[in-house]
Amino acid sequence: MSSVKLALARSSPPRPTTVTGRHRLRTPLAFFLVTLALLASLVLSTAFGAESLSPSTVLGVLVGRVTDGPVTDLAYDTIVWQLRVPRALLAALVGAGLALAGAGMQTLVRNPLADPYLLGVSSGASVGATAVITLGLFAGAGELALSGGALIGALGAAVLVFVVATGQGGLTPLRLVLTGTVLGSAFSAIASYLVFRSPDPAAAQSVLFWLLGSLAGADWHQLAIPAVTVGVVGAALLAGSGWLDALATGSDTAASLGVPVRAARTTLFVLLAILVGVLVAASGGIGFVGLVVPHAARLMVGARHRVLLPASAMCGALFLLWVDVVTRILVRPTEIPLSVVSGLVGAPAFLVLLGRRRYRFGGNG
Repeated sequence: MSSVKLALARSSPPRPTTVTGRHRLRTPLAFFLVTLALLASLVLSTAFGAESLSPSTVLGVLVGRVTDGPVTDLAYDTIVWQLRVPRALLAALVGAGLALAGAGMQTLVRNPLADPYLLGVSSGASVGATAVITLGLFAGAGELALSGGALIGALGAAVLVFVVATGQGGLTPLRLVLTGTVLGSAFSAIASYLVFRSPDPAAAQSVLFWLLGSLAGADWHQLAIPAVTVGVVGAALLAGSGWLDALATGSDTAASLGVPVRAARTTLFVLLAILVGVLVAASGGIGFVGLVVPHAARLMVGARHRVLLPASAMCGALFLLWVDVVTRILVRPTEIPLSVVSGLVGAPAFLVLLGRRRYRFGGNG
């Protein structure tokens, strides 16, 4: 009998309190480290570009601006405050928003391969942007023409996906994936046709550069709409984190827990469509951020959306900040599109993350 008890004691799993204690300690530490890295990156990223600046120079400009002190060097002040700080903030906002959208999309369709562009929003935005570049639509809007055309195209694509999927039986994960994929291919074909028919030989290069993502030309006026959109949608997703946890387990389980599945899916669809539409209009299409970052966040803090969403947003902001730095210095002084670097980094990172034995989509990682 004693040998049986000894064998059972050796084979029994560790106490749950030990694992829970470690998890409770690990999550705040992860948030602290990521927050620290993000704040440092926001400052350090402004030192890189066509002309590299020393950290002391950057800090001097930032401190002078924050304290409303005198401008000692107008050239450095223009480079840091007028050009690079807005760009760094926009990169952080777009990265955070794409990661939030990726986490929400993977929950909406219950698929680990889902990304923010699954609904065809990016392809619809490409049609709007291509029409502006090749046909001169909204020329009277000036600098807002490109982002305005992309936003109209993105939201139009989202509405069409919603109408088609709803008309075929509802916003089920399978219908959303199929409808978004098919209509996205159709929108991409339309954009390609517009480029082919354009008499301007430089139009194809302009469209391609925009489609692959760019933060060039970012200024303070471009930050308001993305900041408000990311903040409002992020707060709404966080407020409904309990419903998102239930949806991740399946519609039957969510319904048994009292979640209005149809209304929750519709609301989530609308929020994600607006978020992705605004982000694509601001920066173009940037791949792999919304696909890879949520999986990395799950490994770091677990799958509960109450901690997954803020972790994804912070990691997405940190990731895109340094992707943007690499695009500026890799072939300096020429900039390369963001998706080139994010794809080269994101593809192997995604394979490594999913290759971990402990990782399971929808689990605690």
